[in-house]
Amino acid sequence: MRKIISLICFLFPVLAFAGETETQSLIRSDAPDQYTIVKGDTLWDISGKFFKDPWKWPHIWGMNKNTIKDPHWIYPGTPILLDRANGTLIVGSRAVSGSGSGDVVKLFPQMRTEGSIHDAIPTIPSKEIEPFLSQPLVVADEVLPGAPTLVGLPEKRFVAGEGDIAYVKGLSQNMGNQWQLYRPGKTFIDPDTKEVLGHEAVYLGAAEVKHFGDVSTVIVTEAKQEILVGDHLASPAEKVAPSYLPRSPSSPVSARVISVYGGLSQAGQNTVITLNKGARDGLQSGHVLALYSKGVEVKDNGKAVELPDERYGLLYVFRVFDKVSYALVMQTHLPVQLLDRAKNP
Repeated sequence: MRKIISLICFLFPVLAFAGETETQSLIRSDAPDQYTIVKGDTLWDISGKFFKDPWKWPHIWGMNKNTIKDPHWIYPGTPILLDRANGTLIVGSRAVSGSGSGDVVKLFPQMRTEGSIHDAIPTIPSKEIEPFLSQPLVVADEVLPGAPTLVGLPEKRFVAGEGDIAYVKGLSQNMGNQWQLYRPGKTFIDPDTKEVLGHEAVYLGAAEVKHFGDVSTVIVTEAKQEILVGDHLASPAEKVAPSYLPRSPSSPVSARVISVYGGLSQAGQNTVITLNKGARDGLQSGHVLALYSKGVEVKDNGKAVELPDERYGLLYVFRVFDKVSYALVMQTHLPVQLLDRAKNP
């Protein structure tokens, strides 16, 4: 309860009288009085410089509605002032009255010109997840048998690239003429229940239909990898708009890392990983989870004792399917290993 009261005091300056000491403790002792946002900053990175609970930064921004029109965005050149008395941040300018250690700092609003949304800095490094927001990442068992398939190429070739013609079976005119090409990758299996959670769809590129028929003619408009006879087509996924307001799940979550994107065995910061929990388990885009490595086993007077799991990082869930989710490793001081746990922070 004390922690909850402290957090409320932190988020609502008008309640600062309820615990100034606890509120100030949330601000790092080495934080400067003023910081100017520069290109390359993210809200997540800035929060790590100032606060002990970095993932709560967007909520704090949201409390400054008088000076921030949209709490999802900040702009280079914007000054951030630490209000240590209330344990929060204020965007704007300040005036100093008096002299010496008893100086009074007066904060006041000031008109400023903001850049366009294209100049804004999001809560998280969106460039890391942008490619995953409009690609088919997971397909279910029942989808594969009926998926349109590339059955041939001119001159009996087996590999297609950008600008090449290809022939596809299983297309009809009412399905549209814009398609994405993918190849079924690894099968996701729940390490605890052994349930098949789906198949990862490796994005290959895009194609446009030039002629519909029993065997349709398409042209490859984008090729990220070599496109082969036997690869599949999927309707373009509607681009997912990620929630730029990181938050903790409202109910308990205990997931496992079942894959590191790109076929790696370990993950570091800004790496995309896959979890064995999805929408059916209550996960949503924007959820923040803490990473835990399994506690090691030691001997105590000849008996095996398992030490508690060790928390070592944070991840941000940005794409959720029914049974699996994709997340970005935001913070870690250890390599993320397969089967590590992800729980409520």
